[in-house]
Parts: sequence; structure tokens; C-alpha cells
Amino acid sequence: MQRHPFSARLSLSKHRAKRYSEKPGPKGNAQINIITKIMKITEHLEKAIGETVFSFEILPPLKGFNINSIYENIDPLMEFNPPFIDVTYHREEYVYSERENGLLEKKIVRKRPGTVGICAAIQSKYGVDAVPHILCGGFSKEDTENFLIDLDFLGIKNVVALRGDAVKSETYFKPEANGHQFASELVEQIRDMNEGKYLDEVIEKGHNTDFCIGVAGYPEKHMEAPSIDSDVRRLKQKVDAGAEYVVTQMFFNNQCYFEFVEKCRDQGINVPIIPGLKPLATKKQLSLLPHRFHVDLPEALIHEVEKCENNQEVRQVGVEWCIQQSKELIKGGAPVLHYYSMGKSTNIRQIAEAVF
Repeated sequence: MQRHPFSARLSLSKHRAKRYSEKPGPKGNAQINIITKIMKITEHLEKAIGETVFSFEILPPLKGFNINSIYENIDPLMEFNPPFIDVTYHREEYVYSERENGLLEKKIVRKRPGTVGICAAIQSKYGVDAVPHILCGGFSKEDTENFLIDLDFLGIKNVVALRGDAVKSETYFKPEANGHQFASELVEQIRDMNEGKYLDEVIEKGHNTDFCIGVAGYPEKHMEAPSIDSDVRRLKQKVDAGAEYVVTQMFFNNQCYFEFVEKCRDQGINVPIIPGLKPLATKKQLSLLPHRFHVDLPEALIHEVEKCENNQEVRQVGVEWCIQQSKELIKGGAPVLHYYSMGKSTNIRQIAEAVF
């Protein structure tokens, strides 16, 4: 049976959790009524009863674009019934512009604002849970608290807590004044708010938020970690602080994921570990991805990409590789397959059609 984009037709298989129903519309035409039930990521996984779940991550649009560009990329993927969608957060950047007198002026800009607004829009429009990323970088503890209060008021119950990268003008990460140095500290603050503990000591017992906290894991280790074992110990600190699930950095060799999960279990990390996947799309990514994300590419994948005459052929190689990765991960018991869309959904849709 041919599948159609969500905007044209919604066809959910019987084994998928139904979050939509039809009711009569004007003149007897059926219209989709979106049923929203806010759930934690851990609850979604429990509800799946061992079945691998489909999810993906999106980027906010560049400043100056509207949210329709987001919808255009989400719509084709809703047929696969993702229970949640991640939305990245992008911190400020420093840019320098030359004044009329020849001196340079330092400006702070954010090229991709809108994370919170996009999350609210996704939950309202699609009836699925939106998961905003929150960073240490660019946030004081007070900023973090206010950010979380906004999320709580909007009915957003899931967050991914990340340290974030250094700004482009700095070699190493520097926390904000009165901010967090490590993601584990950020997790602790979120946990404290879940227990009704706020920064203002005047508030003896505040409202208990109820955030489900996700954190990042690195199957090939974080670029700043001296070893994979030390990186896993750092991850254990985040879980001990209150993290309830882990989403991994992208990888292209599934053995890296399986070995990482085994190391985590050996260290007493027993929360769900969700593999993050990204299909290769251009030849340039052969060098860009290892440089930017510090991941290794398998020789077999490199060989196939180098044989391609154009990026259209590379894109197809990337899709086929990711399909095989996905099928193997499902057989290996991965709880979720989480795809990094980078703002484009056509290749993710191809993969989902073959896998889900």
C-alpha cells in the first residue's frame, strides 16, 4: 500500500499507538482530531512494550524564516507516528563588524532562536511530545530556572540536558558567570526543581516540576574525554544526578553502539540508551563529520561514497547504509531509532519507509 504524507492522509498501522481519531467535519467530511496526552519519554518506551520506536530531531529555522519550514519537514514523517520530536537549542555566537573608524565591534547574535516556541507549536499542532534541548553554555543558573519554568507552564515535560560546545571564538568551553560547568550540574538543577527546590531561598517549598531528563552519550567518546572508560564514568555521574535516558551521538558502525551499551551496563548505567543516527548526504561529509563530531567512518562506507559521481548518488548510499544500520539495531533491541534530520526529512522518510 502506498504511503502518503501526513498532510494528505494519515494511515496508522494497527500495532502503533493511536493518538488520532476522526470526527465528522463540516458537511459530513471527516477531519483529524489530534488527541494530546503529555507523556514522559520513559513512559513512551514502556508503552511500546519492547517495540522499537521512531523519533527524530529538528533544528530551529535560521532567523528570518518562519515556522512553515519546520512543518514542511515534519509533515512527511508523521505517518511513522513518532511519539516525540527533539528540538535543538543554539547558543549565541560572537561576530565582528568593522566600524566607520576602522575599529572592530563585537556583537552577540543567535542565528537559530525559537526552540521553546517551536516545541509549543509541535505539541499543539501534532499532538506529540516535543523535547527541547537545554544547555549549560549561554545560561546562568537563573536563566536555566526561568527557561524551565516557561517549559513547565507550556506543558512540556521532557528535556535533554547538554553542556554544549564552546562558542566558535573560543577553544575550550567556558561557563557563564554563575552557570554550570558540566551537564551533570545542569541535571541536578532540573532534579531539584522536580523536588520543588528553587534558587530563591525565600521559596521554601515550590511547585514540583515533573521533567523527564535525557542526556548525551558518546559511543566513540566525547572529544575532550581522555578515554572511553572515563567518558562512561562521566555519563554515570549524569545518570546518578537524575538523568532517565541517554541519546547517543551519531555513529556509523553499530559495533560502537553495542560495545558502548555493554560498557554502560558494566558501570551500572541501566537507563534506556537510544542510538542517534544520521544518513550521510554529501561527499564533503567524509571529512566534515569526523572533524565536527569526532566520529569514525567505516572503510566500506568510505569506499562506496568515493565511487559516487555526485551527491545524489552519495545520498542514496547514505540512505542504504542507514537502513542496514537501523535494521541491525532493531534486531539488537534498541528501544528507539532517533534520526538527526538536520532540517531535511526526505532521506529520513526513505529510511523510515524501509524500516518501520
